[in-house]
Amino acid sequence: MALPVSSAGLVSLLVPCLLSFVLLRFSALLDPGAAVPRVKRSPPLPLRFRHDGAFKILQVADMHFGNGAATRCRDVAPEVGGARCSDRNTTRFLRRLIEAERPDLIAFTGDNIFGGSATDAAESLLRAISPAIEYKVPWAAILGNHDQESTMTREELMMFLSLMDYSVSQVNPPGFLVHGFGNYHVGIHGPFGSGLVNTSLLNLYFLDSGDREVVDGIKTYGWIKESQLAWLSATSRELQKNSLAPALSFFHIPNPEVRELWYTDFKGEYQEGVACSLINSGVLDTLVSMGDVKGVFLGHDHLNDFCGNLNGIWFCYGGGFGYHAYGRPHWPRRARVIYTQLKKGQRSWMGVESIQTWKLLDDENLSKIDEQVLWRDSDNDSYQSVHL
Repeated sequence: MALPVSSAGLVSLLVPCLLSFVLLRFSALLDPGAAVPRVKRSPPLPLRFRHDGAFKILQVADMHFGNGAATRCRDVAPEVGGARCSDRNTTRFLRRLIEAERPDLIAFTGDNIFGGSATDAAESLLRAISPAIEYKVPWAAILGNHDQESTMTREELMMFLSLMDYSVSQVNPPGFLVHGFGNYHVGIHGPFGSGLVNTSLLNLYFLDSGDREVVDGIKTYGWIKESQLAWLSATSRELQKNSLAPALSFFHIPNPEVRELWYTDFKGEYQEGVACSLINSGVLDTLVSMGDVKGVFLGHDHLNDFCGNLNGIWFCYGGGFGYHAYGRPHWPRRARVIYTQLKKGQRSWMGVESIQTWKLLDDENLSKIDEQVLWRDSDNDSYQSVHL
């Protein structure tokens, strides 16, 4: 039972806070050049579907940001800008997308900075993410295999990302000992005014797929470890006790089974080999056994932007976004949009009705291509893709 707080007790609590505030302001007046602590600007939490029952995610894969204007573009056609092309082209593309699509969340899926070209990792991250902060868009980030090659470790990078304005990123889940940094869950709740305002209707799982490792003397890419999969399964089971909400997962380096999509009816471009680890840690089997994940969104291989189905789960590349990343002349940089729509009941919104995706190209018209429905709710909860 809560005890009543007396007036004297309330004053005793408020006085130290007010005194600290006055001293902070006074010190700033005495030394205007001194660094003043500031509180992180956070988005309204929890994230939730809009009043029209929609939630839109913009996936930004492989920005490879360096030092801004001083960092040259790679593999671009002369008409893109030639010697004048730089990281600023990446920033302009992100701003165009935010203004055109008005996303509810931006998912930065690794290699946000290119360590070898970033003199200061923190400064490069601030510049790379700045459009999201400028437009006050909530965003989440994970690491790729290049982010840590500058001046910060992977742990320091995720800590920094989690403290930036409007970030919903987390270093790791509380109460779990998991490998890597950047394993976390974000729930998307129902709209205000609906009966589902306190219910997560869409769950997002972010995972650290590592960078590079050596196995039996052979260099290979990182992979998602057993402890991460254990946390993922446990989190999914707990969430499904309350509702059978669909889920999406985001990680940078693809699991080995993605290579098998070459032999399927994938949608999009499969232009380079899948660069994955030599180790198959059971990611696909874990996702299938969980039952809630409908789509996985990847980065890493810039010339791939396809979606393909493995055992009822769609695996989709974002496509190369950044201008300092390797690409192909006359093949525009691109981003992926994931659009989730709720089902409309007689009086209120219900659960998720469909999950769609498409890509946007950084051309004159911001062309929209390869639109498809990844999943649609039905009585038998079938997995399907409907090409629009």
